[in-house]
Amino acid sequence: MPVPKGRHSNIRQGKRRFSNYRLKGTNLSKCPNCGSATLPHQVCPACGQFKGRQVIKLKEKKEKGKKG
Repeated sequence: MPVPKGRHSNIRQGKRRFSNYRLKGTNLSKCPNCGSATLPHQVCPACGQFKGRQVIKLKEKKEKGKKG
């Protein structure tokens, strides 16, 4: 079996090991109900639906009273 003649330096080792070491973007999908971006297999934070069913009841925002 072949044996390497010399030891590889730390730089050569790092080039090989960390060549694919980088951050990857998250996969986002659109909610079929409201169209906002959500993570796959997660409840939509905007409308609270998952697979066409209402899972979470969301509080509605109160409108501020208009002066005048």
